[in-house]
Amino acid sequence: MQLPDRPWNGLTLLDAYCCQGGASMGYYLAGFNITGIDLHPQPRYPFPFIQGDAIQHIRDHGHQYDAIAASPPCQRYSATQRIQRNDHPDLIGPTRDALDATGRPWVIENVEDALPELRAPVTLCAAPLGLHTYRHRLFEPGGGLQLAQPDHPKHTVPSVKMGRPLREGDWYHAVGNFSNVPYVRADMGVPWMSRDGIRECIPPAMTRLIGQQIGRHLAALPAPAGAAA
Repeated sequence: MQLPDRPWNGLTLLDAYCCQGGASMGYYLAGFNITGIDLHPQPRYPFPFIQGDAIQHIRDHGHQYDAIAASPPCQRYSATQRIQRNDHPDLIGPTRDALDATGRPWVIENVEDALPELRAPVTLCAAPLGLHTYRHRLFEPGGGLQLAQPDHPKHTVPSVKMGRPLREGDWYHAVGNFSNVPYVRADMGVPWMSRDGIRECIPPAMTRLIGQQIGRHLAALPAPAGAAA
């Protein structure tokens, strides 16, 4: 995949639990050079990739990056999984502990149902960022990072109900076996993704906004002792 042009801010970011790379693309567009890590192979991932345990990699190598983003799997927090009593590990707490130990600014992303597990997160909605969907994600900052809560206008445009094929310009829920994958790919800015990846992805528009705030935070930090002026 040909990556879009953007100016590099001179910084690196680790995207943990990266999946197919929706979040990674947003951080890349914000100026970072990206490395992704995921337990499972991710042949569609468009950046340098490590297959392995995200928490262990953060513990061993997190300090080597300027910032870290993590999106622990959200199945434990979904209403469907609670109803079905499926057993999924709680990865938010252990991930936070590993992130805190790095001394780097970090952010944990998750779904709204994970709110009880997150500490003072901000909520982002895809619609004010120019997408035709009301997808929400929560972002908890740490390591000295603070995030601004953007305005969240009311949802006033109806989304197409499941079952009716999507047409260009429709507002949609990208869940299940949604139709018109090319349209949703283009709207979300994820042309390399499969339908499975889109269903769970963080739209790059969200993490571009978060990444810009991380970049400003890092730029405002005092230079390390002994650094060249």
